[in-house]
Amino acid sequence: MITLNLTLPDAGYPIHIGQGLLDQPDLLLPLLASDKVAIVTNEVVAPLYLARLVDALRTRGIAVVPIVLPDGEDHKDWQTLNHIFDVLLAERCERSTTLIALGGGVVGDMTGFAAACYQRGVPFIQIPTTLLAQVDSSVGGKTAINHPQGKNMIGAFYQPRAVIADMRLLDSLPDRELSAGLAEVIKYGLLGDAEFFAWLEAHIDALRARDMTALEYAVRRCCEMKADIVGQDEKETGVRALLNLGHTFGHAIEAGLGFGTWLHGEAVAAGMVLAAATSHALGWLQDSDLARIRALISAAGLPIQAPDLGVEQWLTLMSHDKKVHQGKIRLVLLQQIGKAVIEETLPRAILDDVLSGPHIQSRAH
Repeated sequence: MITLNLTLPDAGYPIHIGQGLLDQPDLLLPLLASDKVAIVTNEVVAPLYLARLVDALRTRGIAVVPIVLPDGEDHKDWQTLNHIFDVLLAERCERSTTLIALGGGVVGDMTGFAAACYQRGVPFIQIPTTLLAQVDSSVGGKTAINHPQGKNMIGAFYQPRAVIADMRLLDSLPDRELSAGLAEVIKYGLLGDAEFFAWLEAHIDALRARDMTALEYAVRRCCEMKADIVGQDEKETGVRALLNLGHTFGHAIEAGLGFGTWLHGEAVAAGMVLAAATSHALGWLQDSDLARIRALISAAGLPIQAPDLGVEQWLTLMSHDKKVHQGKIRLVLLQQIGKAVIEETLPRAILDDVLSGPHIQSRAH
C-alpha cells in the first residue's frame, strides 16, 4: 500500500492506494467518529462489494446503514440526494455517524454533499470504485449535484477524512468506464507533466489491458498532482482551475445531450480535443502536438469528435459553467503539452471556428 497525504491549511487526510484495501477495516476504524456508519452506494456496485464492506465492519462491532441509489449521472439530482437524507433520518443517524461513499464519481459527489449538509456536517470517507473516481473526483473535496441547466452547479467544498483506493475494485469495471477514467489520467499529463504524458503514450495499451503495475502508477501520479494542486488552492480561486482542462466543453456536452448520454470521461475527452484545437488556433500548439493529443485520446478508446450542438447552443451551455467570471467564459487551454493556462479573452471568431470545425461530428454522423 502507498499512502499519500493531502495537506490543507486547516486539515489534511491520507490517500491510500493498494490492492485488497476493501477487506482491511483497520484502515477505516480510526477514522470513525462513532460505532455507526452509513454506506452510500448504487445498484451496480452494491451486488459486487457492499456485503464485503458491511461484513468487515460489522465483525468489528460497527453498526451499518446501507443506502443504495439508482445508477447514473441522470440521477445526480435533488430527488436522489433527498433519498439519502430520508434514510439517515429514518435510521436516526447522528452528527457522529460517518458516511462512506462506495462507488464512482456520482456516488462520491452525492455522498460528500449529503455529508456537508446533514446536521450541518458529518464526517465522510471516499472508497472510489472507478478509475475516474480514484484518480480525480474522490480527491479534493468537491461535492455537488447537477441542475438541468448545468453540471455540478449546486454543491460544496467538503473534504473527506480519507480516500481509500483499492485497485482490485477496477477488476469489475466495464471497459467503457475504464476508458472514461483514462480521460482524467490523460488530463493530468496535459496540464502539468509532459513526461507523464509521454509515459501514457508508451503504456496506454497496458492500461487498457488492466496491467496492475501500470494502473497503480497512473493512479499514484494523478493523486500526487491533485493533492499538490488542492493543497495550494482548496477553493479553486487560482491554480486549481487548471484541473478543469476540457471540462467547460465537456460539461456542455453532458448538459446538451442529457446527463448520462455520454459518460463524464467521454465528454471530457472530446472537450480536451476542443481545448487543444483552440490552443492550436491561437498558435500555441504545433500540428504535431494536436496530432499526439488526438492519437492518445483515441488510443484510450475515447471520442475525439464532439457532438454538433450548434455554435449558439455550445456558447449558451458554456456560459452556465462555474468558471464563468464577470460574464466571460474562462477556458483552460494549453501553451504546450504539460503546461496549461486560463484564458478569458478568447476572440469569438476562434470559438466559432473550433465549434463548427473538423473536431465536431457532422450532423449525419
